[in-house]
Amino acid sequence: MDVPSEKRKEFFLQRLNLRKSTRMVGLFCFVVATVIIVANTSTAQETGASPAREKEWAAMAALPDFSGVWIPDVKDQHRQEAANMPPWKAEVLPQIEHMLAEEKAGRPALILGNCLPHGMPSWMLITHNAFEILITPGRVTLLGEVDGNRMRRIYTDGRPHPEDPDLTLHGHSIGRWEGDALVVDTTAIAPQAYIAISEAAGVPNNGDMHIVEHFHLVKPDVLYDDLEIDAPKVLSATWKTTRIFRRYPERHFEITEGECVQEDLKEGKDQFGNAIFVPNPQRADGSVRPVQ
Repeated sequence: MDVPSEKRKEFFLQRLNLRKSTRMVGLFCFVVATVIIVANTSTAQETGASPAREKEWAAMAALPDFSGVWIPDVKDQHRQEAANMPPWKAEVLPQIEHMLAEEKAGRPALILGNCLPHGMPSWMLITHNAFEILITPGRVTLLGEVDGNRMRRIYTDGRPHPEDPDLTLHGHSIGRWEGDALVVDTTAIAPQAYIAISEAAGVPNNGDMHIVEHFHLVKPDVLYDDLEIDAPKVLSATWKTTRIFRRYPERHFEITEGECVQEDLKEGKDQFGNAIFVPNPQRADGSVRPVQ
């Protein structure tokens, strides 16, 4: 049977409109899905919440709590100085004895009286200042107070020491967790880094020094650092010693900025009237006069 031309035209138009509608619905669904994927990706990127990172942060909950600000036990440092002298080589011991005698006579050498970092192991051995421990995935960071740029990075991500390292005063430290202890292995220490037993007595390690530390809590707020120091140029054997640090959470200590050169400077103005530091006058013997 013949269908009138007008009916056929109407039928084809309906089919065409249906196909357009289907395509539009499909396009709409595709756009919505794309927006959702992009939004989810953006949110993950903004929060850093990748599954791998989430797993790393979750694993940290099982670690001992070393976080916060730690104060060195200075009295124990002095006890250790008297009771546990490093095994100095024969040619080094007279230097130390002279420095200790000068210190006792009121003429301390101030071997670390400059703006260089104390370096390792002196930072841990004789610091009188607070430091903060930050634990993040793959790294433990120690931030020290005053005396130059005191910062230690201890990598806990499984990396080895570099094969051809750049020597630094703090050296290159890698760590691993053994139960509740953080075991730290430090190499690549500059030969100029001191082994100091006080702020007035110590000698540069002169090269090839290797340090192993065991950080562990003996009480919730008492941290021990057990050190084993090999320095073949100045020590006749491995020196084993311990330093104690205490945390006072109820006092909310914070580390503060300190500038080790400010005693050499005083407040002044430049030629444009800007506030700057200018050199403090020195005496004839080179010592700094009191700040004017």
